[in-house]
Amino acid sequence: MTRRAAVLTLLLLVLSVSLAQAQALRWSMANEYPATSIQGEADARFARELAERSGTRIQIAHQYDAASGFRSRDMVEAIGRGTVPLGNTYMGALGALDPVFLLPSLPFLATTPEQAQILAQIARPAYERALEKHNQKLLFLSPWPAAGLWANQPLAAIDALRGLRVRTADANGVAAFKAAGAVPVQISFADAIPQLKAGQLDAVLSSGDGGAGERLMETLKHFTQIDYAMTMSMVTINADVWNALDEDLQQAVFAAATTTEARQWDVLKTRVAANYTTMRAAGVTITTELTPEYRRALQGAGHRVVEEWARTMGPAGADLIAEYRARMGSSR
Repeated sequence: MTRRAAVLTLLLLVLSVSLAQAQALRWSMANEYPATSIQGEADARFARELAERSGTRIQIAHQYDAASGFRSRDMVEAIGRGTVPLGNTYMGALGALDPVFLLPSLPFLATTPEQAQILAQIARPAYERALEKHNQKLLFLSPWPAAGLWANQPLAAIDALRGLRVRTADANGVAAFKAAGAVPVQISFADAIPQLKAGQLDAVLSSGDGGAGERLMETLKHFTQIDYAMTMSMVTINADVWNALDEDLQQAVFAAATTTEARQWDVLKTRVAANYTTMRAAGVTITTELTPEYRRALQGAGHRVVEEWARTMGPAGADLIAEYRARMGSSR
């Protein structure tokens, strides 16, 4: 090779590397929960999978703990506008946009991983249709462990709830705990922690998973397992961002999302036991047994919320519930 040819080859190599770097996409990904929560871990897994499958042509910068400034209630609108290209959103916070997003958090409807996964499979097309109206595409669903009650004393009887100032994540929780005699308020997790430390709340309805639990443990030392609901978050992407991708990159994103969702369902099987180990090591007392009377009272309050949701949704909601119950083989 002549010296001139060698120089030309080197220049072409430098140009190709520069072009590849220029074409690399860097996305900010919003999430109001900590990096060590099950949702933070989902985002990190998705980013790793996507970087590998895209040959690092798509890289993600995470904005955990609401660093983007957006709580879940604001996320869909922010993504639809393109303020952030994608994000991880707690679905229950979106009930005002479309009541279908309240389905996973209906009290005592889906309380095990198996039940939650069946409900997610049935409802996915409805979620996708709702998101299309807000200029975005569903990438994957990501479940939470079942929510319970965090407080500084056991909440193992219905009387213990009366007058209790309890944080809930969505309108379903407000309705259910109001019916149970509590004084519920809907607050995002990011905003609940400072209110809790200021003494403005007595209890928090939450799974207390991972890093979220670590925040709660700083103030609250008792957890009552009520198996309220196995709620859901979702990762969505702006439709314009998605449509601008080459087909091979769309396939990379889809594959990364599919792998991540499967991993989240698998992790969920052992997550509660792992969380309880961490909680006990931090001095949190866990109550797992409820009296039959207490459980009936909670489920009665929850049943009214399910019925009201079905009325609000109309035939579409009734069909979703009916299909779920048929799959479960019960009147649950």
